[in-house]
Amino acid sequence: MSNPKRILLVEDEENFGSLLQNYLRLSKYNVDWEKDGTRGYSAFLKGSYDLCIFDVMMPKMDGFTLTEKIRARGNETPIIFLTARNMKEDMLRGYRVGADDYLNKPFDIEVLLLKLDVIFNRGKSGQPKDILSTYTIGEFTYEVNTRLLEHASETKKLSPKEGALLHLLCQHMNDVMPREKALQEIWKEDNYFTTRSMDVYITKLRKYLRKDASINIENVHSSGYGLFIR
Repeated sequence: MSNPKRILLVEDEENFGSLLQNYLRLSKYNVDWEKDGTRGYSAFLKGSYDLCIFDVMMPKMDGFTLTEKIRARGNETPIIFLTARNMKEDMLRGYRVGADDYLNKPFDIEVLLLKLDVIFNRGKSGQPKDILSTYTIGEFTYEVNTRLLEHASETKKLSPKEGALLHLLCQHMNDVMPREKALQEIWKEDNYFTTRSMDVYITKLRKYLRKDASINIENVHSSGYGLFIR
């Protein structure tokens, strides 16, 4: 990594913060570590970071508030939340205030490194996440801008909602796409009717992709969907 990505880590647990900083540095990232939200916000204003990793529960300023203050400045630097609480409400609030991803403690460091790779491959901080315009899905190719789903046997033009949903699934390929995130980004609201609508679109995408048996769109523990390639 000739130009190491700069990461701001804000984590109040001494042992965990030190361990995570060292792991990330061994993976060739340039990491600044702050131990509370107020110091983290001050560091963010002074520095120029490619990504932030924030603990949710911290003294002086929690991760949600810290993210809200950053997003209020119009800054779109990717943010990953860390939390020891496995609560749906926390996850929902995290995505609503502008998080890009979410990890529950304890987690495998390899999973975090994979998520960093995915986020950085979307493009530099501040650029649209849609910068990756073509995805390979097993035997299929999906072109985001034209909404063309191509297979050796046919090419299908997806509707705007079908295309947006498949694009979001592709961004979380082999991982979980939170149901609430899709509803907020595509349907703009989360209620019984939009949830049922999304389920219908998931069924349609499964039908379109069934020519390749290695592709599966799974309902993951009622928390979201995953586009898995086996």
